[in-house]
Formats: sequence, C-alpha cells, structure tokens
Amino acid sequence: MSDKIKFEMEFVIQASPQLLYQYISTPSGLSEWYADNVNSRSEKFTFIWDGAEENAKMLKRKSDEFVKFAWEENEDDSFFEMRIIVDEITKDVSLFITDFAEEDELDEAKMLWENQVSDLKQVLGSK
Repeated sequence: MSDKIKFEMEFVIQASPQLLYQYISTPSGLSEWYADNVNSRSEKFTFIWDGAEENAKMLKRKSDEFVKFAWEENEDDSFFEMRIIVDEITKDVSLFITDFAEEDELDEAKMLWENQVSDLKQVLGSK
C-alpha cells in the first residue's frame, strides 16, 4: 500500500445544496466540470479525460449532502468525497473536498481541485 496523504479543501459556492448536489452526483452534472465525459451504470462511474478512461465506484451518497467515490485501480483505502456544508447562521454553501495524493503530488492534486471547482463555479454562475 502506498502512503497517500489525506487532504481536505473547502470552497464557498453560491448555489443551493440541491442544485450543487446534481453537479457532484450525476454523470451529466460531473461531465459539465469534473471530466470531459462521465457515464454510469448503477454505482460504477466511468470518467473520461482526453480519451483516457478511469473507473470509480460510488461508495456512498446522501441526497443534497455528499457523494463518496473510490477509484477502481486503488489498492488502498483512499477515496474522494464531495460534501455540501451549509453554514447554519449565514446559510453560506460550501463544497468540502476530501481526497488523497502521494506526498510528491499533493500540490498538484490541490491545484487540480482548485481548477475543477473554478470550472464548477463558472457553470453554476457562482463567484
């Protein structure tokens, strides 16, 4: 097992939890910002970037709250999770990302999420 490092990132997103959930949990939503194309058959999702396919299994989900995936080729317990958090006082909506990366790929992984969430905000019309 490789020693991947767990990291977490939080992004404030100006969208309703219900709308945001559609973009993080459905093939059509994910293909708008996360990958070039996404297909699914029950809990198996195929993500396509530049013609290369990566398969992931949706481990868990809770409507309007979170989705949790694991890449099929992983030989460890790593996963990536996108969780929607609503601040009780301000009602601000945040997308909380949990992911794992090799130590020497940590900065790159964080930058990739920043770029992808920036695309998501653009699709949603969020600042």
